[in-house]
Amino acid sequence: MSEPLQERIAQAMAELEATQAAVARVQADLRQASETVRSADRVVEATVGAQGELTALKFLDNKHQNMTGPQLAASIMEAVQQGRARMARQVMDSFAPFTQPGPAGSIRRGLDVDWDRMFGSALDGGGRAASGRPGRDRLRDEIDEDSD
Repeated sequence: MSEPLQERIAQAMAELEATQAAVARVQADLRQASETVRSADRVVEATVGAQGELTALKFLDNKHQNMTGPQLAASIMEAVQQGRARMARQVMDSFAPFTQPGPAGSIRRGLDVDWDRMFGSALDGGGRAASGRPGRDRLRDEIDEDSD
């Protein structure tokens, strides 16, 4: 009986080592990853790194000189938020294989990752607060609770 147990332990250790190596490869790839996005008005180009940090900002063709401060700020914010959203999706896609259970007979159960908690508004390009959606959902919850 100890032999099958030892085989299962050896299999589990091999899976763990393979998973650790795969995670290390993904992390190394993401250290080099970035997303570059232009604002809709094509005034600003922002580059965002894997952790959502702004790594470069360019003002294209001096178009910004004809803008007011609030207009330029809006263009910058739009480009940065879009870059963060794309980068968040790239990170999620890169780690997706680790969130799924392993093949039949595998001990890997898959990670349960709260992407909303990890990336917040970056997942929707920063539009969550502007949409008002959380407030409507909360109100609907309150209405449902009042019907008791």
